[in-house]
Amino acid sequence: MKISFLIHNAFGIGGTITTTFNLAGALAERHDVEIVSALRHRERPHLVLDPRVRLRALVDLRKEADHPLHGRPAKVFPAAEYRYHQYSELTDQRLGECLAALDADAVIGTRPGLNVHIARQAPPHVLRVGQEHLTLDNHSPRLRTALRRAYRRLDVITTVTEADAAAYRRKMWLPGVHVEALPNSVPDPALPPADGTAKVVIAAGRLVPVKRYDLLIEAFARVAAAHPDWHLRIYGKGEEQANLRRLIERLGLWNNVFLMGAATPMEAEWVKGSIGAAASDFEPFGMTIVEAMRCGLPVVSTDCPYGPGEIIEDGVDGRLVPVGDRDALAAALLELVGDDERRRRTGRAALDNARRFAPGPVVTQAERLLETAAAARRSGGAATEPHHRTHSPLAGRGHAARDAAHAAATGVLRSIRKGRR
Repeated sequence: MKISFLIHNAFGIGGTITTTFNLAGALAERHDVEIVSALRHRERPHLVLDPRVRLRALVDLRKEADHPLHGRPAKVFPAAEYRYHQYSELTDQRLGECLAALDADAVIGTRPGLNVHIARQAPPHVLRVGQEHLTLDNHSPRLRTALRRAYRRLDVITTVTEADAAAYRRKMWLPGVHVEALPNSVPDPALPPADGTAKVVIAAGRLVPVKRYDLLIEAFARVAAAHPDWHLRIYGKGEEQANLRRLIERLGLWNNVFLMGAATPMEAEWVKGSIGAAASDFEPFGMTIVEAMRCGLPVVSTDCPYGPGEIIEDGVDGRLVPVGDRDALAAALLELVGDDERRRRTGRAALDNARRFAPGPVVTQAERLLETAAAARRSGGAATEPHHRTHSPLAGRGHAARDAAHAAATGVLRSIRKGRR
């Protein structure tokens, strides 16, 4: 099968790029795979791409940032999409030309705006797959309305959690579109797993407010007070770095908590620790949780929407604590820090249980999805499984009406506010 992935910018850094590269590389074992990057801003990707996967870009910002068409607003890419300001009449044109000439059996979009392009412009013979790497509820009512209109032309929508798949089936009216959770995959580690002896807790990700590294640092203060020989290492960069550094200094944790900066690959750092930690208020999936577990670390995480609760089995391969609860987070960390046998046992369970996120099982599921959709196309039916039709169509229509009303009300309020200026 010839498979094309359509991505925003394959030359950047981010979870969607990582999981797309992972899945494309794994599929390339048995398929002809390419990644089409809508934008490009540097010579080579930051991440390593399997050499069997072709990579091409449609708009090279190093040469075309000043192109006349790039100064005009996009008309196909939805205006309510987060990345809209980076798209233009030039990207509309290039994406349209690319999709019209696509010589592939399936095209897979990796963000809402690109999924809309695929739904509206991919040739009829090509399977149209839209991936959701955030969550439906994370999108504004205006964007959900735009997606509801366009997504009816897709064959398949994949989400990264079962909870989000259920939200799509419950809230969207998409007859004939198959919705299924397809988790992100993490390649098999090349290094031996952690043995649980290092006195190090590790966290990783963007240093942004939603990740709540402040909560983690405050919780770790209790760990450091009881076990001063333990350390917390936080990997990543972002807008919260200065605030977190000040918090570390205010709590007197300069000998226990370290902001390590970004590290690639993270695998080499995970295996130096004994416990993983995540304190997010919101996590569409939880890629770093899986990475840590695949390296043999039990993970203590907030039980936030949506991913952690579908990855961690509380008390078996990690711990789940209420969102925003500093004391519960500290207590869960102390459980593992203070009990060597429990820490090693949960670490072994994490290593075993995280194998379901290895490329093999995920690729097998992805291949089945594509084959089922292709068979449905040939038979003139839908790829939707019977149990996915148990949700009332009226539920989706009701949400559509509420979203439309919300968007209209928002527009009225904006007009009133403008009139008052």
